[in-house]
Amino acid sequence: MDPSSSVGSPGSDPASVLGVERSVRGRRWRARLADARVGMALAQRLGLPELVGSLLAARGVTADEASLFLNPTLRALLPDPSQFKDMDLAVARLVRAVERGEGIAVFGDYDVDGATSSALLQRFFAAAGVPIRTYIPDRIAEGYGPNAPALLRLKAEGAAVVVTVDCGITAFAPLAAANAAGLDVIVLDHHVAEPQLPEAVAVVNPNRLDESGACRQLAAVGVTFLLVVALNRALRAAGWYRDGRAEPDLLQWLDLVALGTICDVVPLTGLNRALVAQGLRMMGRRGNPGLAALADAAGLTERAGAYHAGFVLGPRVNAGGRVGAADLGSRLLATDDAAEAAALAAQLEAFNGERRAIEQQVLAEAVARVEADSAPETSLVLAAGEGWHPGVIGIVASRLKERYARPAFVVALSDGIGKGSARSVPGVDLGNAVIAARQAGLLLNGGGHAMAAGFTVEAARLDEFQAFLAARLSEAAGSAGPVQPTLGLDGVLTPGAATPDFAGLLEQLGPFGAGNAEPRFAIPAARLVRADVVGEGHVRCIVTGPDGGRLKAIAFRCLESELGRALLQSGGVPIHLAGHLRADRWQGREGVQFLIEDAAPVYGAV
Repeated sequence: MDPSSSVGSPGSDPASVLGVERSVRGRRWRARLADARVGMALAQRLGLPELVGSLLAARGVTADEASLFLNPTLRALLPDPSQFKDMDLAVARLVRAVERGEGIAVFGDYDVDGATSSALLQRFFAAAGVPIRTYIPDRIAEGYGPNAPALLRLKAEGAAVVVTVDCGITAFAPLAAANAAGLDVIVLDHHVAEPQLPEAVAVVNPNRLDESGACRQLAAVGVTFLLVVALNRALRAAGWYRDGRAEPDLLQWLDLVALGTICDVVPLTGLNRALVAQGLRMMGRRGNPGLAALADAAGLTERAGAYHAGFVLGPRVNAGGRVGAADLGSRLLATDDAAEAAALAAQLEAFNGERRAIEQQVLAEAVARVEADSAPETSLVLAAGEGWHPGVIGIVASRLKERYARPAFVVALSDGIGKGSARSVPGVDLGNAVIAARQAGLLLNGGGHAMAAGFTVEAARLDEFQAFLAARLSEAAGSAGPVQPTLGLDGVLTPGAATPDFAGLLEQLGPFGAGNAEPRFAIPAARLVRADVVGEGHVRCIVTGPDGGRLKAIAFRCLESELGRALLQSGGVPIHLAGHLRADRWQGREGVQFLIEDAAPVYGAV
């Protein structure tokens, strides 16, 4: 018998679970699976527990896909890298550089995807006995992507080949300058491409318009891993691994691939799912000194999962590029020196604290400006501020997207120029919208992929840019009226049913992330026998239910929010809760904890 009941049933209203039309966070609770019979049929056909069948069906997994979804393997899902346009050209140029002893440099982005991609190449070439130079641009001084002065400087330092990772697909002028100077550039990117490609020896990008569409959802680090696979194969064929030079084990670096893939919020489906599943296993071995030091600096004592990669490790790797030295993350992930790793991790931990303070200030101002807009666009939210730190605008855009359930754009203005970052909701392609705005002459620069984008805009054209976006996004985002935020739920759970065995069953559907949402449950009519404040604004609770069970729960960073107030002031009156159930492993003990995301009053309760 399943320990939770499905919230979907024939004829039920998927937009209202437990009758919650507006929670304390303003959300309507809806069922992810409207008809429970679909999940039941899937479970019966595959011989799975009914709950697993329901969860798979709610995520669009069919009977034919279920086996590979539950057991994703690289053997089954890794494609031949040579199927991608220009991959063989890129490999041939790099093999020639290796054999001739030519200088090779990597130009990487300053976010986690760029840092992991850069570190992956540095580790591969080091293992192959080839020294390379890694260059990460300064976010403030240089901005995003390749710039001509940096590329020409790398050439002057001896680089014959530069590989750009997580950037370059729209760097037309800088790459043209590099080409004119005789510098060979290989572009490894995953952002949306235009019909015109930059001048380069090779442009490897699954989102090229002339690609087949396979692996379109890869992060840049996934594209980089495919290059490493192809390059390793070519070096083997060329006889490079001989005379005592050992061929490296590429699987050992899947921890980097998992980290970059998770943090870039690309869908964890298909090949991405296999890369992350295998990579998290590698991460658990703590073989990368930098990741191990970062986990220690963050106080992470349990085995890292997708949540820890995305919300504990990733933000700290990012902190250098946001408010500190841009290359710290890449250096940390590439080093084998434990002492250096510990020092770099400590720096990133400090920068992450600074980033949080800056982020909170900018977020408060951004929310105030959105709320003060007397006629806000219904298809998007946009906030701009003079002097905002460009390093946190991407995070703030994510917070606004979550708060208002629509695409969010945040712009840091300085000297008449705005540097912007945007985050999207499912079904709204931001990359194409930003590229279209640039092609229309509204932006100085811009690009991205479906869920995230970056741009540079003149302050004087910001209103025109916003109007363009509103017109373009209105159909996809919906413009009939204010968007009602929703919270998808997979079942109704009692405290007594929230056991370690049940949590272990849920873990089998991981890794969770974009494209594979972590299961979320409602605890109906819960009573809080204890609620107190711990840490940095967290509310810790003990939850009981009609079945007599007791369950530990916590709501993170909610003290000053409606959710925090609802929990602390419940006074033992029943309250509906919504959130995730996770295993709680501490010093060899197995338990569970409920992570509260939302709450709603039980009308008529006393």
